[in-house]
Amino acid sequence: MNIIGRVTKDAEVRTLSGNRQVVNFSIATNDSYRSKEGERVEQTTYFDCAYWISPKVAEILRKGTLVELSGRVSARAWKGSDGELHAGLNFNTSQIKLHGGVKKEQGEVTATQNKSSRPAVQEPEEDLPF
Repeated sequence: MNIIGRVTKDAEVRTLSGNRQVVNFSIATNDSYRSKEGERVEQTTYFDCAYWISPKVAEILRKGTLVELSGRVSARAWKGSDGELHAGLNFNTSQIKLHGGVKKEQGEVTATQNKSSRPAVQEPEEDLPF
């Protein structure tokens, strides 16, 4: 399954027993549809994601980054300490594709920029030796 959304907070790396590391992050996906009455309804779905392949990806999974994820989705339910029932969606991520970055305060673009973007081609100088 593929989902596209924005990272809701900076990713965290957790070290588990046996020195296994997992990158945990969450994303929000947006969807819209028309109701029976013809009104446009916006819906946001949140996924708690886990990525086991490389902890280095946490450096670029910053809040606001647009990502496309491939993997498996699962649902979980639990009873909170207050006795309330809760539910959530997990996404076991096998592949991450970056679609956009987050701008820093001074207008710089972070390393989360789309990998397919290429640097501007420089024009050759007029004073060529051949």
